[in-house]
Amino acid sequence: MTLNQRFPLSEAIEVDKLVEELRAEPVGGRLRVGDPRVVEFLTKFARKLLAPATARRFPELASLGFFLRKGEIAKALSTLHTSGDALRFPRGLVFHVPPANVDTIFVYSWALSALAGNHNVVRVSSRSAGAAETVLEALNAALSEVDADTAAAITATQRMVTYDRSDAISGALSVAADLRVIWGGDASVAALREYPLAPHARDLTFPDRSSFAVASVRGWQNASEAERRGAAEGFYNDSYWFDQAACSSPRAVFWVGDEDGAREAGQEFRKLLAEVLATKQHVTEPAMAVQKRVSAYGAAVDGLVDGIEFQGNGIATLELADPAILPREWLGAGTFANARVGTLSDLVPIVLRKDQTVGQFGFSKEELTEFVTELAGRGVDRVVPFGSALTFSAIWDGYDLLTEFSRLVTVQA
Repeated sequence: MTLNQRFPLSEAIEVDKLVEELRAEPVGGRLRVGDPRVVEFLTKFARKLLAPATARRFPELASLGFFLRKGEIAKALSTLHTSGDALRFPRGLVFHVPPANVDTIFVYSWALSALAGNHNVVRVSSRSAGAAETVLEALNAALSEVDADTAAAITATQRMVTYDRSDAISGALSVAADLRVIWGGDASVAALREYPLAPHARDLTFPDRSSFAVASVRGWQNASEAERRGAAEGFYNDSYWFDQAACSSPRAVFWVGDEDGAREAGQEFRKLLAEVLATKQHVTEPAMAVQKRVSAYGAAVDGLVDGIEFQGNGIATLELADPAILPREWLGAGTFANARVGTLSDLVPIVLRKDQTVGQFGFSKEELTEFVTELAGRGVDRVVPFGSALTFSAIWDGYDLLTEFSRLVTVQA
């Protein structure tokens, strides 16, 4: 039962040996919450990601680099609070299983767990490429730049591995874990839950999620030309990175306001979005163009839409016959359901528990707070401006991740 170790880069290793090494105490002592050795390594890693050549090639890695800057790390750690009788400690060994379709999400999960002082093993998909390979290269390069004590601690406690589907390996890593983190679809979560955990351990799951956008007709009308163009560019970043497959990428746009205003605003917005695609020299592969048309015509046959508009191969707009019947599945990159509602309150009955992110433009903080309060937890974990849907936070899917990755011990005399 061997697996390939991608970070720190080394020869293939037996799973039992890997677990034994991760369970051992590293030279220099066990990691603690906010361990300076981890902080030093992560800040070196962040600089690699923020290098101009890397950031230009993979803009999503620049976002990751900003997330791991020393100041941002300190800010995240400052949110960990304890009462007078409580001390905070790592959970132990954490097994991460990220998705293949968003090939950098594993770094956020792993980095926060490492900051909480955990020993970690991450299964990196054998299908990952591009940005994921660049991440692994940057991790190994950063390791060579830290001092010997830090390098020894990171090498002993943090591993990223690749292996083909294996009940034996997944089972061994699961039963050894104090916490298992599963990213992916509902089927992936269900499949991994077939592998038992130790009695004290538990899962932290991130199953299928769906997201949508809302835009205020009045807010659009009051916005400057620069603000409108900024909204289109932000929406492009939210939607076209990861081919719209990220759980937080919008798959529908609701215009909130009067009918005539919504129609005019929507047309202008899509025109500006098409200009962004042209400026970015976005290329839609032929297979994706076919996928979008098959999905669009399929939705029409099912009676879900009463209008379809294609703007080249880059944008497909599906006018919903009924806003309450919202297709949440991925229909192809650049495919958006479109509808109008009178108020944000009209969306409350539509929202489901699987709805994660609402990208918004043109609303006040008070309007958005009222909307979320009205939802009362039935769905939606975050509301963010256009352009921030893919910006990761230490609070994700309603979890405070640093809290989840640590545990409290109370002491009373």
